[in-house]
Amino acid sequence: MTPVPSTAVFSTGNIITTGRTIATLEKSNQELINSLRQNLKEAPEPRRNQKIDSLSSPTAQAGIAPWVQQKNGYLYIPGPTEPAGLSEERSEYDITVKLFYLPGVPVSDRCNHTRAALDYVLEELHVTSIDLLIVSFPNISFDAEDLSLNKEPSDEEVDEWIQTYRTLESLHSSGKIMRIGLAEFGVPRLSKILPNTRIKPSVDQINVRDCCVVPKPLIHFAKEHKIELLTHNDCTNILPSSSLQHLFQEDSTPFANFGRIDPQWVIKYTAVIQDRGVVENKGYFANIKIELE
Repeated sequence: MTPVPSTAVFSTGNIITTGRTIATLEKSNQELINSLRQNLKEAPEPRRNQKIDSLSSPTAQAGIAPWVQQKNGYLYIPGPTEPAGLSEERSEYDITVKLFYLPGVPVSDRCNHTRAALDYVLEELHVTSIDLLIVSFPNISFDAEDLSLNKEPSDEEVDEWIQTYRTLESLHSSGKIMRIGLAEFGVPRLSKILPNTRIKPSVDQINVRDCCVVPKPLIHFAKEHKIELLTHNDCTNILPSSSLQHLFQEDSTPFANFGRIDPQWVIKYTAVIQDRGVVENKGYFANIKIELE
């Protein structure tokens, strides 16, 4: 018998059309969990005319809901509606994607994770490329009021960043991403990674407590190296295993029999109609290693 896949990919679908986003009132971690919770409550029916593997009997015997799919060797939990792609020409959109590498995941897995996560977004939006991919490394934070958090990184940290960045450069060269962005990089981190890049990052996204205070050294450094500074309010760890465990144990959740849960990555995508500044498509994918009880 074919074993039950040990990895699950959850999709929120487009949270704009389903009305599950409250603009700027929800942080990304709340938005993600709340969207997944609503999806699980609604228990979508199997999609018709979709090219996926049929569920094996071990999956059914494990108590997995019949609407859960097997796709690319993973359990796949779809969003509430079929992906419709973009409503206008691709050139009308600015598509930004942020990939969160989660704590405890080996650096050696990031290459495959990066490509797989991006492919899910490209398939969801029915496009062949995105405009900007920002990567967020685990256990890195930025606080404009606490310069101690911008201390000199270790050689091991820098080596891990460089290994990951090679994949981003490869995706850029293949035409899948137009620009590369980093998150939470102050001057010490940027100074370490820039000399080791072939394609320079064009964006540095930082979490500024008051949404307006950016250290002057970083402003000068970014200007000198032509790096655009953006701000965000994402959590350092967007999807703790404890949040998922709590979600899966809630009433009527079809994944209550999941044992150990290890989130691997989360990817957030946003498609904005440029001339109107309207967010037409926004959502998340989350990849989770699972053990069935």
